[in-house]
Amino acid sequence: MADSSESFHMATSPTRGSRRGDMTSSPGRDLPPFEDESEGLLGEGPLPGEEEEDGDGEELIGDGMERDYRPIAALDQYEAEGLDLDDEDLSELSPGARAAAEEAMRRRDREQGISGRLRRGLLYDSEDEDDERPAARRRRVAERAAEGGEGEDEEMIESIENLEDMKGHSVREWVSMAAPRLEIYHRFKNFLRTHVDENGHNVFKEKISDMCKENKESLVVNYEDLAAREHVLAYFLPEAPTEMLKVFDEAAKEVVLAMYPKYDRIAHEIHVRICNLPLVEELRSLRQLHLNQLIRTSGVVTSCTGVLPQLGMVKYNCNKCNFVLGPFFQSQNQEVKPGSCPECQSLGPFEINMEETVYQNYQRITIQESPGKVAAGRLPRSKDAILLADLVDNCKPGDEIELTGIYHNNYDGSLNMANGFPVFATVILANHIARRDEGVAVAELTDEDVKAIVALSKDERIGERIFASIGPSIFGHEDIKRGLALALFGGEAKNPGGKHKVRGDINVLLCGDPGTAKSQFLKYVEKVSSRAVFTTGQGASAVGLTAYVQRHPVTREWTLEAGALVLADRGVCLIDEFDKMNDADRTSIHEAMEQQSISISKAGIVTSLQARCTIIAASNPIGGRYDPSLTFSENVDLTEPIVSRFDVLCVVRDTVDPVQDEMLARFVVGSHIKHHPSNKEGGAAGLEEMVLPNTSDVPPIPQELLRKYIMYAKERVRPKLNQMDQDKVARIYSDLRKESMATGSIPITVRHIESMIRMAEAHARMHLRDYVLEDDVNMAIRVMLESFIDTQKFSVMRSMRKTFARYLAFRRDNNELLLFILKQLVAEQVAYQRNRYGAQNDTIEIAEKDLQDKARQINIHNLSAFYDSDLFRSNKFSHDGKKKQILQQF
Repeated sequence: MADSSESFHMATSPTRGSRRGDMTSSPGRDLPPFEDESEGLLGEGPLPGEEEEDGDGEELIGDGMERDYRPIAALDQYEAEGLDLDDEDLSELSPGARAAAEEAMRRRDREQGISGRLRRGLLYDSEDEDDERPAARRRRVAERAAEGGEGEDEEMIESIENLEDMKGHSVREWVSMAAPRLEIYHRFKNFLRTHVDENGHNVFKEKISDMCKENKESLVVNYEDLAAREHVLAYFLPEAPTEMLKVFDEAAKEVVLAMYPKYDRIAHEIHVRICNLPLVEELRSLRQLHLNQLIRTSGVVTSCTGVLPQLGMVKYNCNKCNFVLGPFFQSQNQEVKPGSCPECQSLGPFEINMEETVYQNYQRITIQESPGKVAAGRLPRSKDAILLADLVDNCKPGDEIELTGIYHNNYDGSLNMANGFPVFATVILANHIARRDEGVAVAELTDEDVKAIVALSKDERIGERIFASIGPSIFGHEDIKRGLALALFGGEAKNPGGKHKVRGDINVLLCGDPGTAKSQFLKYVEKVSSRAVFTTGQGASAVGLTAYVQRHPVTREWTLEAGALVLADRGVCLIDEFDKMNDADRTSIHEAMEQQSISISKAGIVTSLQARCTIIAASNPIGGRYDPSLTFSENVDLTEPIVSRFDVLCVVRDTVDPVQDEMLARFVVGSHIKHHPSNKEGGAAGLEEMVLPNTSDVPPIPQELLRKYIMYAKERVRPKLNQMDQDKVARIYSDLRKESMATGSIPITVRHIESMIRMAEAHARMHLRDYVLEDDVNMAIRVMLESFIDTQKFSVMRSMRKTFARYLAFRRDNNELLLFILKQLVAEQVAYQRNRYGAQNDTIEIAEKDLQDKARQINIHNLSAFYDSDLFRSNKFSHDGKKKQILQQF
């Protein structure tokens, strides 16, 4: 009861009590601001538990609040009734006197018959005051802070605690109530006005200025900044996004109009867009738990509808009395219609008032899981997303996007008819869209990754190490590994003046005998590339590769669906069994391979989609095996326009070589033993020696680091051609043209010059260089020549190798060249023995002098390093220094 008496004394303070007493005698005066509160204290206001609406009553805090406290002599005095003591005596009451005074007040209350009600009212109001006074203080602090006032630090800590205490309500209920909404509104407004970055610049002042310059209506707010400054708002936002974003939009609009008062003529609404939400959900992991929550997901846009007008606020005309009904605000789930006319009570008909109805832009897109993220054997999942207002036309089919939005459900009658029980269709109501074109992939790299990548690029033999790291589980095929490595790094696309586009991607065609790991190479590239789409010629149609037009099942309008090449934009498209495709299907990718775009003209849709991807294809020759006595075009059932669009042609022959075959068999068996699922760790330590002779003696790069290295090089390195040797390229081009005319093989065209330039840029990018050097040009010429010579008839090949020997020897290890010469000497010796004796010995002896003579012709004088190399020993050669002979065991 002590609390009750204190609150009663507080209610009879000079200003409040005397003015209340005066109002009972002189009703002509203006009501003072505390009239409602004092009446509630005396039990004459609403009962406890009853709430008055905020719109009723007077505004306690406003422009004229000082007027309520002006001196009024007639009112500035205490009431005589109800006061037994002076103010001076109040502070000197003894405990006994206080108890007697309280007993007297209780007796008076009982006599007036309002004791229970008053007691409840006093208890209620004492709690209410405890709540109301900090709330009023919070409002003043928020306003003072918004105006740039100081001294709010300790107050703000208290208000955060009060906002966190939801009093048993759910987050959605709490933020829907008036007081928390007002507090959220002021805090977010304060955040927009006062948030600064590490350099002291006002972040949102610049953002709002940029937004208004471009006449936009979206203000992007970084969730991490919001969480650092206002962690309660950041906690509420994902739980109750619809309510919170509505408050945020209102606060942002006020801040924008404070800076640009007339901006509402351009944009009626300001939309707050939330980016960098910490948790990224996969499309296939969205469940009932995420309903009505803010989520962030990623995927590829597969289709989108046109931009349609959606009713935002609608008004109706009554056809009978012409009264305008409304406004009715439409929700996303259902249509709001008027029941009857309030003017003439007719039940209709009503027609929409076109002039006063407000529409907003509406577009529906479908996003599908990125091809690289779908687990093997699973179908990619997709979800519909709704884009409103200025988000429409932010993306097109084939774009990879990150979508932040609210995961909604809406009633779908067709689903219920099919399933027989209530089922809800789910959509994502988009809030923010970020296209993953540039820079997002590199953003995934940590600082440690970047340090490791830069340190790796300083290795002198980084090029050889990358070549050795491509397909480490595949034995040999150095030329294919070289071509695939260059294709993964890619050249630089050019678009002079925006008129003529020259592609930068390198296309590779693997062709050859069965069982030579062609499909295995494609599968390897699919794993190491950041974005890859794998398809087969038998299972791919023309529209499946490019794009197709179909009717949208809901809107019944024609929509564009992206095919494999569009989904692989800025990535790699892998096509296995290229020769099994129909001719009509194969010609559909002509444009995609050179112009890197796909033009569509179907069902009234005339458009062009981007297909900026590297194409790596594998095909089998006619008849199953490659015939070296025929030219490449006779071996492969491909037209010249298609073949000329491939930069690198890799012919894989399954040749019989006893030593190589034995090494291959050992490698395969060792690989199986080493990677057996039940194999214990450390049990296969001795197998490393078997694996080493795979390609060369350089240590390979770990696959995860290689993947990050490729990603970093493609995003950050842009090699220029300023220091390139142009004469060398011109000379090799004219020589190749002459040879191709003489031999009648694949025609050499201007595309091959572009191919050389692209490969030189890719080799420079592999070394993280900003300029193309002579080494890069020499490597590009070597790869181009190897590709060209491998496609020749066997009879022509040897003479061409001699013609271009100076180019083909570039960057070949001396040991590789010496091994090549030594194998030729062994082949001559074997042929001699077979012709002379009808059989060959188990051991072939070669005089050391013969090898030295051949080595001097290519300027190699010291052979001791070759004799000590692993390459020499792994090919079963041994050197007898006393007899000066080289022996090979069969």
